[in-house]
Amino acid sequence: MNFDLSEEHIALRDMARKFAADVIAPNARTWDRESNIPDEVYKQLGELGFMGLMIPAELDGSELGYVGATIVIEEIARHCGGTALMLSAHNGLCCAHLMIAASEAQKKKYLPKLATGEHIGAWGLTEAKCGSDASALETTAVLKGNEWVINGNKMFITNGGKAQIFVIMAVTDPDGRKGHNISAFIVEAGAKGLEIGAEEDKMGMRASNTVPLTFEDLRVPKENLCGELGGGYVDTLMVLERGRIGIGALSVGLGRGALEEALAYSQQREAFGTVLANHQALQFMMADMATHIDAARLLVRKAASMQNAGQPCKMEASICKLFASEMATKAALDAIQILGGYGYIKEMPVERYMRDAKLLEIGEGTSQIQRIIIARELLEQD
Repeated sequence: MNFDLSEEHIALRDMARKFAADVIAPNARTWDRESNIPDEVYKQLGELGFMGLMIPAELDGSELGYVGATIVIEEIARHCGGTALMLSAHNGLCCAHLMIAASEAQKKKYLPKLATGEHIGAWGLTEAKCGSDASALETTAVLKGNEWVINGNKMFITNGGKAQIFVIMAVTDPDGRKGHNISAFIVEAGAKGLEIGAEEDKMGMRASNTVPLTFEDLRVPKENLCGELGGGYVDTLMVLERGRIGIGALSVGLGRGALEEALAYSQQREAFGTVLANHQALQFMMADMATHIDAARLLVRKAASMQNAGQPCKMEASICKLFASEMATKAALDAIQILGGYGYIKEMPVERYMRDAKLLEIGEGTSQIQRIIIARELLEQD
């Protein structure tokens, strides 16, 4: 499989890289400290086409596909994991679910504003008792007349406090077969019965907005069912598969950022009469970092290319997410080690990269879940 970038992809990479360096890098520490990405940044990302990465042009999207999306997310993550996570959740979860399951009327109604950044998207699956087991939902939706009445709670919802559009999963048949009794619903911000909780005080990814949601007799129109009744779980698995490719790209960006910061520091700081970069022990650390980052990027682009081609890539998406997320944490820790005491203070980005990277081993399927998926796929191939 050829992973050479086209001229269009190179131009896209350079545009994303410049924006990340000019706008994100100087502000990332502030956004992390204040737990907020300013509203004007969402607008700028929308103007660049980054809020509608996989949305068709006829719906005002940039139609860049999954390879294009991974390029953008990597470049943004190089300087701010939280901003990249916002983009990944908006594009790879909310918009992706609508692209997979929404009716044509729903797509025309919601996707153009999501594509331009006028609206922010969020996706609601996780609950207190529903994390790795995505079918163990307790939130319910009951059809009463021409409305669905939703009751329950969601937690750890990325973009939840900023979003205008939510895709929410709920049980629609309490007595139905597990995994076939879940449906998805489109919920608009401001709906009566939708309560958005206080922002979570997280270890990392602090620029990214994360909140709990509570539904108390939340009423949504009957036509806001997204996809087939009872088909929400199957659609969710498809969304997560695509989302893992985005998390892989985010991981590559953080790992690359850690290496580039370590390289720059090692060529300035002196110890034992020479710069750190001349010490073989640190050269080996950085060589390993570069090797693992490149391998992770190739795995991500393989999965993205397969997704673009409409090929099954369940295992490839899990492989890229597993390898890249664990690589990012290790790269950030090694960068801190190379910077020594300076790596442990907030003045240097690497301590933030370490805090940001750890979530990638947890969100959208833990490393343990990825290993289960990969093993099952391997056994089914025999």
